[in-house]
Amino acid sequence: MAERRKKNARTREKETDWQERVVQIRRVTKVVKGGKKLSFRAIVVVGNERGQVGVGVGKASDVISAVKKGVADGKKHLIEVPLTKANSIPHRVNGSATGAKVMMRPAAPGTGVIAGGAVRTVLELAGVRNILAKQLGSNNPLNNARAAIDALVSLRTLSEVADERGIAIDKLYA
Repeated sequence: MAERRKKNARTREKETDWQERVVQIRRVTKVVKGGKKLSFRAIVVVGNERGQVGVGVGKASDVISAVKKGVADGKKHLIEVPLTKANSIPHRVNGSATGAKVMMRPAAPGTGVIAGGAVRTVLELAGVRNILAKQLGSNNPLNNARAAIDALVSLRTLSEVADERGIAIDKLYA
């Protein structure tokens, strides 16, 4: 009995480790035979502030169900973000999704998260504390969040680059 309680406590800790933020809730309609069918679309960002983040979309006839579906979708599409000691990104990176483009640059400690909209939410839940980011092209929150994810996916650390090239890390500087 006590063993089961400990196991349940551990699983609860893992579940509460994740933070979720709703970026947008939009009322959408579908024209059907009997008139218009109303539903809600929720864009949700899920992250643990330690290098894992995901963006999810959920649709349902009520807001709460749409958010739950969005959280589940976000957890399915998690990515790993390499962070530096200064809680920044290792190098400059650009990302795009449809018409949205996002530019990200690492920043010095104490700078904070300088970004707007959905990109800021994605970076904060990924655990990035010092970064400069700019969204270009589109103002669509879903496309901007996906562009931010695209940029974060393309980040590589020095050890990854050295492994790909088949050389030692100190040879990268030579």
